Amino acid sequence: MADDDIADLDLDRGARRGGFPEAVYCEGKSVDQLREIARRIGGRPDVVTIFTRADADRAAAIHEVLPDAHHDPVARLLVWPPRMPEPTGELVVVACAGTSDLPVAREALLTARHLGRRAELVVDVGIAGVHRTLSKVDVFRRAGAVVVVAGMDGALPGLIAGLVACPVVAVPTSVGYGAAFGGIAPLLTMLNACAPGVGVVNIDNGYGGGHLAAQIAAPRT
Repeated sequence: MADDDIADLDLDRGARRGGFPEAVYCEGKSVDQLREIARRIGGRPDVVTIFTRADADRAAAIHEVLPDAHHDPVARLLVWPPRMPEPTGELVVVACAGTSDLPVAREALLTARHLGRRAELVVDVGIAGVHRTLSKVDVFRRAGAVVVVAGMDGALPGLIAGLVACPVVAVPTSVGYGAAFGGIAPLLTMLNACAPGVGVVNIDNGYGGGHLAAQIAAPRT
């Protein structure tokens, strides 16, 4: 690779990893770098690529090169080619504690869908209104994996894990007042969950949560 090159794209990742494609993390990359990355990806329409953490300027740069890329501005996610795969495997349910957690929850939801799972979003089921959580138990129990996205105290994954038989993927968010420490408090709560079967990904990592759930819910061979 030349000293002035910017990326060595893993365009064969999907074939190597059972259909799970390349992802491009856009935050920290310049708009010029993303235009060049998009140009290279455009030469391989057989390969699905997910662009994560793309703000408005970075999404616009990608769209200049790949104008038909699917874009969800709330999730800050783009996918090219824009086709959605036929879903297989078990259902993934994404539970979102509050409206402020929606960007991360939608990133998880769309990641799971574009990795080939049927996925449903359940919103505003944080434990401050636990009756709303309990009213969705039948939905959670239909899932092969539940992604729980929550900030503040981060107690929701442990509650849901105590109600279901499937694995729970906990995604802490940076939503919360000062003592939440930008997501550290919910992260620690989730890592210390009393209920078994809870796996935790990094703060605000909706992509990682959706990806792990898609793997858990994949068809058995």
